[in-house]
Amino acid sequence: MPPARPARQRLVTNENDENSVAAARITRAKTASLHTNDLTVPTKPLQAKKPAQVSAAQPSGLRKRAALGDVSNVSKAEVVEAKKSVGKAGLVSKAAQPTGVQKNTSRPAGRAVSSTKDAAKKTTEAKKSGHGTISTVQKRKVIATSTTVSVVKDEAPVADEEEPARKKAHTLAPPVEEPEPDHKDVERDQEPRDDCLEEFVPTEFVYPDGVKDLDSEDLDDPQMVAEYAADIFEYLRDLECSSLPNPRYMNHQDEIDWKTRGVLVDWLVEVHTRFHLLPETLFLAVNIVDRFLSAKVVQLDRLQLVGVTAMFIAAKYEEVLSPSVGSFRHVADDGFTEAEILSAERFMLGTLNYDLSYPNPMNFLRRISKADNYDIQTRTIAKYLTEISLLDHRFMSYRPSHVAAAAMFLSRLILDRGEWDATLSFYAGYTEDEIEPVAILMVDYLARPSTHEAFFKKYANKKYLKASLIIRQWAKKNAVYFGVTDTDLSVDEIP
Repeated sequence: MPPARPARQRLVTNENDENSVAAARITRAKTASLHTNDLTVPTKPLQAKKPAQVSAAQPSGLRKRAALGDVSNVSKAEVVEAKKSVGKAGLVSKAAQPTGVQKNTSRPAGRAVSSTKDAAKKTTEAKKSGHGTISTVQKRKVIATSTTVSVVKDEAPVADEEEPARKKAHTLAPPVEEPEPDHKDVERDQEPRDDCLEEFVPTEFVYPDGVKDLDSEDLDDPQMVAEYAADIFEYLRDLECSSLPNPRYMNHQDEIDWKTRGVLVDWLVEVHTRFHLLPETLFLAVNIVDRFLSAKVVQLDRLQLVGVTAMFIAAKYEEVLSPSVGSFRHVADDGFTEAEILSAERFMLGTLNYDLSYPNPMNFLRRISKADNYDIQTRTIAKYLTEISLLDHRFMSYRPSHVAAAAMFLSRLILDRGEWDATLSFYAGYTEDEIEPVAILMVDYLARPSTHEAFFKKYANKKYLKASLIIRQWAKKNAVYFGVTDTDLSVDEIP
């Protein structure tokens, strides 16, 4: 073991440390002058210490250094004031009745609370303080220490060992004990409510005859949430009606028409392709435009601002990293400032009541593609057919799930993938007879001359299997079988 340090070894302490011992700089007179009659007396006494004696040969008005064996830094005026306060409060002076704080330089024989290191630290801090001065930090500690000591006449001084003295400043009043709760009340709170008595037993869904259970294959994949897939898509189908725009909103528009709206959507397809955004972003942006135009009358020179703002909102809603407002300002050929786009964003969101819960056709298309065994060619052509509903206003009165089902049906028909069986009908939610009107509209659009250049070029790329070129050639040959004979007029001229 290392050798013990001498009792008078000088220790270096930090005066700003609030965790240091706070009773080193308090004087006896200051302690005796505090009123502690209303405090709770601790119950664990310390061993009595011999009172320190002041030398009779010490001249009045002079002080001794603590290093020379002095036991007090109190001046003569402070001693007189302390005697008066003791007489009024009925307390015993600490000079006559020790309080457990050792001031002399000799090491005590036995000490219960303060160790030798604590005594040396107190002596060092007393040196730093100078002639009776108390620092700002130590003042707070003195109050905290002194308020925990109660000296009663004819009783030995006591101190609390369980809790530091500085924490007793907040316990001036005895703590109020909360009544223990009644056992009946506890049992009553633990009893289940009436609506929880019946245990919920999930019912197993029974698939119709000829329908395969495709969700059971994904039960081991937590990302597919196969247990809730049917409920999720049922909720999306219920949400479709509330997110549909007014299919006849152009009747109350003064300066724009369906042809102008088609030009705007075709430009949004070009912007969407330039930024490499998700398909959901494009569908949501067009839905925002149609819903906003259903509620507000827009001038022709502000229609592009509506489109670029809708794409800006949809990108922030769907994308992980959406383009900045400066990028959208640039893509609009600086026709609008960033402040105008942000102002239009607030106005459009307020008009839509901040409701962007749009059931995207791509969600339903992926659901049906699962029943198609995720065939990449069928799915790519179905994407092209689904985006036709964005440019042709005649699809506005149909649900997104209905459009997705018709796109998958027509895509399988073009590639000759087989019949529309019970499994496809179940996961699509529509039978072949229900799909036929929407499929005829798609063939009618494909058989007519292309009026949307950006949309045609997008799917003429090899990335999309050149779907726009192949399908248009097929539509011109087979449009007669769908009852489409007049292919001279453009879509915008059809009433």
